[in-house]
Amino acid sequence: MNLSARLRETAEPPIPAARAWAARYAGGAGPALDLTQAVPGYPPPPELLVRLAQAAGSRDCAGYGAIDGDPPLRKALADDMSAVYRAGIKAADIAITAGCNLAFAMTMAVLAEPGEAVMLPAPWYFNHQMALTMQGVRAVPLPTRPENGFVPDPAETAALMDAHPVRALVLVSPNNPTGAVYPAAVIQEFSEICRARGTWLVLDETYRDFLTPEQSPPHGLFGDPSWRDGLVHLYSFSKAYCVPGHRIGAIAAGPAFRAQLAKALDTWQICPARPAQEALAWAVSGLLEWREGNRLLMADRAKLFRAAVAQLPGWRLDAIGTYFAYLRLPEGAPDALESAELLASTQGLMTLPGPFFGPGQQRHLRLAFANAGAEVLAQVPGRLAALG
Repeated sequence: MNLSARLRETAEPPIPAARAWAARYAGGAGPALDLTQAVPGYPPPPELLVRLAQAAGSRDCAGYGAIDGDPPLRKALADDMSAVYRAGIKAADIAITAGCNLAFAMTMAVLAEPGEAVMLPAPWYFNHQMALTMQGVRAVPLPTRPENGFVPDPAETAALMDAHPVRALVLVSPNNPTGAVYPAAVIQEFSEICRARGTWLVLDETYRDFLTPEQSPPHGLFGDPSWRDGLVHLYSFSKAYCVPGHRIGAIAAGPAFRAQLAKALDTWQICPARPAQEALAWAVSGLLEWREGNRLLMADRAKLFRAAVAQLPGWRLDAIGTYFAYLRLPEGAPDALESAELLASTQGLMTLPGPFFGPGQQRHLRLAFANAGAEVLAQVPGRLAALG
């Protein structure tokens, strides 16, 4: 029997592939170290766990809710975003989704027809490219380079968009996979480029809670009253609150976009999981101090990782930030796919090779250090050094 051609054309999920390599590991280098997935390496705070348990046992949360999310969480996020971006954002601008991956997939369904194109920074977040392929939408790579800190160049982007018209430009900052943070002025330039061409700007800020105070506000786009006419903003609660298993994300957008989004929300999710929404409605303001501690903890892990890799001659840390390190292989080491397989199968160190993140990444590995404490990070240099 025939199966969907679009699904057959979609890349295999990368993280299970990397873990399959590690299944051959015999244990000689010590316990296996999994640095493949962007997942918090510690639980949510006890107060949030208590509220999640209470909400899960609540009769009220057992029924259907609003298709665009329960009003208390929409208001809490709108208020939080208004404070972060120093702009007026309303609960009516917010839709809660069953995770940020679904938020992206539904956004693309609203913006792009099969056969059209969307521009993604390369290296890209692989699930973004996979979602486009599933919907028959072509991903146009926007090259980013280590010499520019993996920040895309607005002038190059404008020229590429003129040569290859796209329905939307996607930016991810802080970036997955590189950790790069796009300066506010650069994001503003991209907004102007998109507006001049009638192109939607989709801004994924899943990791914005890990920006330093000096990097906030991340941009000034919400200060323009017309933002609702051309901007779609994506957010995830998973990392900031350590609840990835509860699958809660969000979309901020204007009324014309949201009118069409409602059709996707009603069809693909009906409503997001309600117990997590109830608990997070409290957490957004109730855990402000804890969130700051979470940010500092991740910054400390990045510092530890940077110091660990500095011990390795020939290796180059091309980018690091939030949850991720983007590491260039030394001269003489095999290309990324072979190196990642060797590290997993012989050293028990699971990483993701650059080609999983798009074209031209054959000399890079991505390591997600967020789920690794100091004792794990201390073991990384020895495992990497085994490549020679």
